Amino acid sequence: MKPLLAGNWKMNGLSASVNEVEKLIGMFDGSAPDDVDILICPPATLVGLFATEFSDEGIAIGGQDCHRKASGAHTGDISAEMLADAGAAFVIVGHSERRADHGETDAVVCAKAEAAQRAGMTAIICVGETESERKAGREKDVVGAQLSGSIPRQAENYVIAYEPVWAIGTGMTPTIEDIAAMHDFIRDRTRKDVRILYGGSVKPGNAREILAVQNVNGALVGGASLKAEDFAAIIKAAL
Repeated sequence: MKPLLAGNWKMNGLSASVNEVEKLIGMFDGSAPDDVDILICPPATLVGLFATEFSDEGIAIGGQDCHRKASGAHTGDISAEMLADAGAAFVIVGHSERRADHGETDAVVCAKAEAAQRAGMTAIICVGETESERKAGREKDVVGAQLSGSIPRQAENYVIAYEPVWAIGTGMTPTIEDIAAMHDFIRDRTRKDVRILYGGSVKPGNAREILAVQNVNGALVGGASLKAEDFAAIIKAAL
């Protein structure tokens, strides 16, 4: 299964950030390597620009969130159709920051994943436990419930991203054994052709070890994807 290396830029990036992506491409002799899929999910303000600039360079562009409806009186929201129209091929749904900061339930995440499918995009459905849930030994119960509630019943094209909430942006990561156990658990509950990404403080120093784990089919990278040198090193670790 071809690895997917996805950069989630979160609320970072201006139009000048196009230079950082150009630098990234330059590190691969002007085009993305064939052995991996590379995705960048910039802020919505940059989706159209990045899609125009980089789609021919082998870099896929995605959104970080979408509304469940195609249109309507939803000030400030962006529909899946709008993202697709701007050139996005993927959209992240259910990231822990959305679940925590905006109170998104599994049902809401499922509806957004359905919207992505409706618009012809691939949804990256995020799941993961908090530190207290991990300490209580409930991580598989939590992630299992999120999978059951967040994946549409008629889903045809989606990616799962496992991100332990306590590891996002903290510099902490689970042990390799813990990552393997959770990815095996998720694999048992999803189709065999679904890519399962690991996310949570992925960086050049740990990428190769993480990406070598069975059923880890790529990574959802946060802060390290903002720097061309760091993201390139993570991509190379998958080759």
